[in-house]
Amino acid sequence: MLKIYNSITRKKEDFVPIHEGMVNMYVCGPTVYGPPHVGHARSYINFDVVFRYLKHLGYKVKYVQNITDVGHLTGDSDDGDDKILKQSRLEKIDPYEISYKYEVMYFNAMDKLNNLRPSISARATSFIPEMIDFVQGLLDKGYAYVTDKGNVYFNVKKYPKYGQLSNRNLDNNLSGERIEVAQDKQSPEDFALWKKAENGHIMKWNSPWSVGYPGWHLECSTMTKKFLGNTLDIHGGGLDNIFPHHECEFAQSEALNGVRFVNFFMHNNLITVNGTKMGKSLNNFITLNDLFKTFNPMVVRYFILQFHYRSPVDFSTESLNSAKAQFEKINSCVVNLRKVTTSTLPVVTPELKQIEKEFISSMDEDFNTPLALSVVLNLVKFINTELNSSKNSEILSEANFLVNELLENILGLKFEEEKNDNGELLNLISDIRNELRKEKNYALSDLIRDRLSDLNITISDKKLP
Repeated sequence: MLKIYNSITRKKEDFVPIHEGMVNMYVCGPTVYGPPHVGHARSYINFDVVFRYLKHLGYKVKYVQNITDVGHLTGDSDDGDDKILKQSRLEKIDPYEISYKYEVMYFNAMDKLNNLRPSISARATSFIPEMIDFVQGLLDKGYAYVTDKGNVYFNVKKYPKYGQLSNRNLDNNLSGERIEVAQDKQSPEDFALWKKAENGHIMKWNSPWSVGYPGWHLECSTMTKKFLGNTLDIHGGGLDNIFPHHECEFAQSEALNGVRFVNFFMHNNLITVNGTKMGKSLNNFITLNDLFKTFNPMVVRYFILQFHYRSPVDFSTESLNSAKAQFEKINSCVVNLRKVTTSTLPVVTPELKQIEKEFISSMDEDFNTPLALSVVLNLVKFINTELNSSKNSEILSEANFLVNELLENILGLKFEEEKNDNGELLNLISDIRNELRKEKNYALSDLIRDRLSDLNITISDKKLP
């Protein structure tokens, strides 16, 4: 039985979907104002494994992920620059071009990490009319108010359960954690549903209240309602989104719909780099494009899977090199196995049945990928022993079935024979030596051969015409 840690109740619970055999899942997507980074890798690999495992269990999963391309402000307050607009000014190009540019980069990086595409990936700007309807619904029910400035705010005091997710009390200086408090709010803790656009604000739309743009929290509530209904099986995101983002989502969705918003809230923990919080200002911000220049994306994926999604992850060159060495051993084992067999057979061998059982038990325990990887190492040991001894074709086909189901389909790892990066270079050197020998420059030709020999590279001379 699958158990999931629920951020709402702060304990593991048996997972029972709303509709038998079906799961609806929503995960907060990226704000596309910059290149994808290791924080994106951490979050979306984690939820990709959740997606994959639910499908493995036989569920039909509808997985929705938003693309935030408007309304995400640079701070937690309801004032400040939109991140997309800020980047658009820096790069001196249209904000829509900024969004598309970094959205493409994001999906390219996710593809390299072998993350499955969500069932639906939706841009916030495509759903402005639905957001306006959502706000109007809250106004009609008395949960929101319009100010003289043309802003619309959610009235937190009208919703007594505010703080149920973050475990915060309004009387406990909740508003004091805001960076800045807008002057037209009735109460400091109220949050923006719609903001009037200032002069020069490029991304803006007509609404009954003002020409403006939606608050950051509004898009997720609107999209979940549109694509998944009023109650979600699973809502995922980063730990740093619990407050204010997910708390505000919770409030406005339940206030409008009158039913429970989410049954299971899942939050992955954060990333540090060499023990320090990652940030551009600290010069330790790691983009995935830069990381992939040094490490195979599958090594990055394997590294992430070594940590439980609720545990913190610290990135360092040493830890990634350690993951690289371990992944390469697994990759080598799989490549050698598939040189012997590419067929798969249902598992009947007792040792392999036990490995399969232990792997599934690990995943059933709140998607415990580090424990599952320890089982994978037992599988690798079994395969290597079998390859070096009996080479029983049926047993190896059973093992290949487990590699396919557990390592590839559930964990999302990909395996391939390592390419010899020196092959083209050696061919070039060989051609140069042949030309030198045609010119009877044997001294230089022999020097190249001898220097390569010092590097344990042997070149045999071709017979010249």
